[in-house]
Amino acid sequence: MTRHDDGSLWIRRYHPAPVDAPVLLCLPHAGGSASYFFPAAKELSSTVDVLAVQYPGRQDRRAEPGIDSIGELADRLFEALQPLPDAPIFLFGHSMGATVGFELARRLDDAGRTAKHLLVSGRRAPSVHKNDRVHQQDDRALVAEMRRLGGTDSMLLRDEELLQMILPAIRGDYRAIETYRCAPNASVACPITAFVGDADPRTSLDEARAWREHTTSTFDLEIFPGGHFYLESQLPATIDAISRVLTTAMAR
Repeated sequence: MTRHDDGSLWIRRYHPAPVDAPVLLCLPHAGGSASYFFPAAKELSSTVDVLAVQYPGRQDRRAEPGIDSIGELADRLFEALQPLPDAPIFLFGHSMGATVGFELARRLDDAGRTAKHLLVSGRRAPSVHKNDRVHQQDDRALVAEMRRLGGTDSMLLRDEELLQMILPAIRGDYRAIETYRCAPNASVACPITAFVGDADPRTSLDEARAWREHTTSTFDLEIFPGGHFYLESQLPATIDAISRVLTTAMAR
């Protein structure tokens, strides 16, 4: 594991990339960590500089308090990106990471550095609200929800000592995404592509299509077989879809 050259706690680069390659910034799900994107980074690193975000409160940042606000996460991440070279930047966020990516893209717009493309995965559009309250439930219910959705190492979920260390940060993630609200007309200037599993219990196809209302540019929808963490069983197809988006955008 390595950090980006600026020494930021927020960014991980697992594989070297070609000089002047575009940047693909990957943002994890609630309870997720940067290493979740290690397999994808390996497959994509020959053509793109894959950087994965490490939120506070997990892995090597375990001693830091978590952040339970999407807005603050986006603000802090925007600051962490400032030392990056002025290369084209693509954003890929899964689940909670999709919403963080959307808010980060809004901040990049405001700073005059519009992202080339926002790829949102396994997450309903920002304007689609549900009364989710997982963050208010006890630890047992929180762990049960993580098991139901998948995407978390089952060995980790069985390690009671480790669980007690990381549950505060995970609960903070759920609080951040479940209390997030934005204006119905909030939008970004870059194109959006939404990825979704056709059996995702958290995001319906219509809720994924609703991302169309949050860009002033173009929108596309990619549907994969599988549930909330479809990208684990559909990694080659996911990599192909990401590569198509990047290739098309750079050709423009």
